[in-house]
This record gives sequence, structure tokens and C-alpha cells, in this order.
Amino acid sequence: MNALDTICALSTPQGVSAIALIRLTGSESITVVNRCFSKNITDAKGYTVHYGSILDNNKVIDDVIVTIFKGPNSFTGENTVEIACHGSLFIQQRIIEVLIGNGARLAEAGEFSKRAFFNGKFDLSQTEAIADLIHSQSEAAHTIAINQMRGGFSNDLKLLREQLIHFASLVELELDFAEEDVEFADRTELTNLVEKVSQLVKQLAASFKLGNAIKNGVNTAIVGRPNAGKSTLLNALLNEDRAIVSDIAGTTRDTIEETLILEGVEFRFIDTAGLRETEDKIEKIGVERALQEVQKSAVYLYLFDLNELTLSEVQKDLSELPNEIAHLVIANKTDLASEELQKQFKESGLNIVFISAKQKNAIEVLKAELLKTIDISSLSANQTIVTNIRHFEALKRAEEDLIKVTEGLQNGLSGDFIAMDIRQALHHIGTITGEVSTDDLLGNIFANFCIGK
Repeated sequence: MNALDTICALSTPQGVSAIALIRLTGSESITVVNRCFSKNITDAKGYTVHYGSILDNNKVIDDVIVTIFKGPNSFTGENTVEIACHGSLFIQQRIIEVLIGNGARLAEAGEFSKRAFFNGKFDLSQTEAIADLIHSQSEAAHTIAINQMRGGFSNDLKLLREQLIHFASLVELELDFAEEDVEFADRTELTNLVEKVSQLVKQLAASFKLGNAIKNGVNTAIVGRPNAGKSTLLNALLNEDRAIVSDIAGTTRDTIEETLILEGVEFRFIDTAGLRETEDKIEKIGVERALQEVQKSAVYLYLFDLNELTLSEVQKDLSELPNEIAHLVIANKTDLASEELQKQFKESGLNIVFISAKQKNAIEVLKAELLKTIDISSLSANQTIVTNIRHFEALKRAEEDLIKVTEGLQNGLSGDFIAMDIRQALHHIGTITGEVSTDDLLGNIFANFCIGK
């Protein structure tokens, strides 16, 4: 497709609504709309709004509001027109057909954002943040996306690149004067800089665990033996009867998933089948799936019936679950347990949350403890958190290259090897912002955008 074409697309969701928005961009976008608009907008100024009718051979399709943005002061950097029409599916389709008939073509997925990138309105990481902002489901996800879209992440990467480019240029300058044995780059200063940059890269990469959880929701498996009250707990957390509750062991045979937002963070709770040895083929599959969900989770809640299991049985269950994954140990049915029994478990050394899911006792305490497993206390509008797997992988590769630079400096390697590793680190950091890009990379990124964005 020609990047100079004028493109159009529906920018509001498909379906009937009060208002729909159709967007055009390209050097001829104003001309295309003018051909089918009841008023002459050829010489209209940017940031102006015009009321009139969209016509097809002098037949009125709809009365609309047309807003004009002139490049470079627009989202895409090109002349852009937005048409607000009534939300009838027929009207939407007819207006797009008329626009195409007057010289526009239908936009590809993400093509508006792609043009904004190519026209220097955003770098690649900022452009990707637009998609994250559109799909944000919680306050925390919104905070991270808005910071990245406004250039917080880009500014951090720009500083890293500038520092590396400075010393890479000095090292490469030495290569031009190799015969004179001149050293332009102070090795001690370079070592200190590489250590500083490496720490920053490590910090950004380390933030991905939190960022990915916030962006996609914190997968939280609820596990335990049959009749521990897992389904009752899920219902108590959601404050609704979502899962079937029964005294019959093994009622839950497949996973049930529901979401809940706690203080701006989305948790994705997965109610699983009870963990036990069983000959029932269907229940056995459910147990296997429960263990799989635990391995995939960012957090799991191990729930046990305080009146049924001994301390040694609880410890045995925990020993068979992954300790490296963040988890909470929850004693359920405290309303039926004696104070002496509760005291025994409290003095066990295990960090246990005591609740009654059926009576909804201490559910708010549990929610507070759950939030502590995902440390968002320091999350602010200005904090850089990596949420994109592509960015994380690029940072890890850059980190590996910087380790090679450090080892090269320590082992007294020649400047050409050191310069090569610095260039590789610069390359990987550059792929994040789009300073280094390929058609395949851009195609994969923008293919995941909505048409009309």
C-alpha cells in the first residue's frame, strides 16, 4: 500500500451507537471530504468544526460534524479529518463507501499509528503504548501506559543511548589512530559508565515481572484439597455466587476464571479442582489442570480447612507446590474452629491468613495481603515499568552485550571488540524505540492494532 494514500476507517467500535466516528488522514483528506460535504472546507483552518451533510450524488446520507486537523499539528502529522455521524450501521458503511469513491482507501490495522511513527510524532515504544492505553483495564495499567505514551520510557532509553554512543565514538576513534597507540577513552571511566548503564538496564528488565502482571492481570490460582472452600472463597472475593458450592468433594472439575480489580490492579482468579489422588478420569484431568494453573500463575492461594487438616498435612501440601511463586497460605472455616486450634496454627511459624469464606470474615484482610504480593506501593505516574515482552527481550540482549563489554575491559581486549559489543547493545536498545527497525518488526507490531487507530 502507498504510504501517501489518503486512508479512512471507523474509529469507534463496530455496532449501533448514538454517535460513530470516521477518521481520514493523508495530504488529500480534506479534499476527499470536501467532494462529498455540503459545505466548502477547502480553505478551512485547522482545529475547526463544521456542521453539514454527507452527500452521495446530492442525496443526503446523514447530517454530520466534521473536525479538521492540519499537519503537522495532528495525531498522524498529516492533514486529518474526523466525521462524527449517527451510529447506524448503514450510515457508517455508506459514508465509508462514499469516501472510498471520492479517493480514499480503507486503512489497514494500526495504519494511523504507523503514520504517526513514520512522521516522527511518536517513537515506536510510545506508539505501542497507545495500544496498551486503549486496552488498559485497571488504574495501574492506565498509569503505566500513559507514562510510556508521554515518553517516560523513551527518555530513559535516550539517556542510555547517548552515554553509550559517546564512549563508542571515542573507542572507535582510537581505532583510526591505532598505529600511534593513542587512548581517547579512559578505561576506568568507561568501566564505571558501563556498570552504571548495566544497572539501569537491569532495573528496567526486572520491572517487567510487575509490569506484565499489571498489564495482563495478575493470574491468581486458588488451590487446595477438595471441600477446602475454594469455590466459596472465589464467591466471597467477587461478592457474588459465581462458582457452584457443594458439600460433595470434587464438585469443581475444571477451572473457573473471574477478574476483580483491587486498588487499581486487576487480579484474575482461577478456581481449580481439589488436589487429591483420584481414580475418576475427569476429576484427574481437573487436578492436572489445577497444577498447571499454579505453574502459570503470578500468585497462588493455598486454602485449607482448618478443622480437617493437621499442621503436618498442610506442610506436606506446601512442599509439593512451587515455593518460588508468590503465595498466601489461608486457613478457612475459622467460624467452626476452636481458639486452641487456631492458636496452634498461629504459633506454627507459617504466615497464615485466617478467614471464614462462608461468613465472609477477614476477606478484606485477605485482599490487603494479596495486594502485598504485587508491590505497587512505589508505582507513580513518573515511574518507568516495562510491560512489553518485546522490550523486555531487547533489554536482556542489551544486558548480555554490556556484560561482554565489561569482561572485555577487565581482560584488556582491543578497542575493536569492545566497540562491537557496544554497537550491539545500542542496536538492541534502538529496536525498542524504532531507531533500528525492519519491515517485519513493524508489520508484526501494527498488525495487533485496531483498524482505525
